[in-house]
Parts: sequence; structure tokens; C-alpha cells
Amino acid sequence: MANEKTVIDEWSVRDLEDNSSLNITVMSCTELGNQSLPGLQVYYMGHIINYEPLAAERWAYQASKAGVTDYLLEDLSWMVHADQFVKVYFVVGAPLKARVDVKTRSSKVMSKSYELPFEV
Repeated sequence: MANEKTVIDEWSVRDLEDNSSLNITVMSCTELGNQSLPGLQVYYMGHIINYEPLAAERWAYQASKAGVTDYLLEDLSWMVHADQFVKVYFVVGAPLKARVDVKTRSSKVMSKSYELPFEV
């Protein structure tokens, strides 16, 4: 069976300082990761984050170890500046969620969450 990708959401946050935009695309995949199970992909600025069961299991463990439910994926986020960023989170709970927070210099933080198609 071939992996089928479906766009779930596409959104953009514009920066009025220089008229640039931070664009986010979220896709549902039928086969993702080493186990070829359904998952989500988040695309932004040339980065692709795979929310698949094996990675989610590790993130859930790290979140419990840190004592948080919204686990910031620091290595996969873009946080070079304090006033503009793209932060991606793994949210522990029922159901599991992927969350993306985006801020530009001229905007407030825009946040969207997406339910993951699996449990850990």
C-alpha cells in the first residue's frame, strides 16, 4: 500500500514589519515511521516534523519525566528570536495532540492543535 497524504490544514501568520509570512501545513499520512502506521506531518520553513507512534512514545516518556503535558519539541522548533518563532509541541492526554504556536513581530501568538490518529 502506498502512503497517501492528505492536507488537513494550511495557515499563515503575516509579519507587518517586513510583509513576510510564516506558513504552516499539516498533513495526514496513512503510513509514517518505521512501523508504517498512520500519523501527522507538520511542515514549516523547510522543516518536516513526523508525529508517528514510535516518536510519540519517546516524547510521552520525556513529558512524564519533565512533569508536563505540553512537551515542547525544542530540537524541531524554530526559536531563534524571542519575538518571532514557530514552536511545535506534543500534547499528552486523551486524545494525543500536535500543537503549533506561531508568532511574528507584529502578531500575537497563533496556536492550533491537531488530534493524532494513534495512542501510546
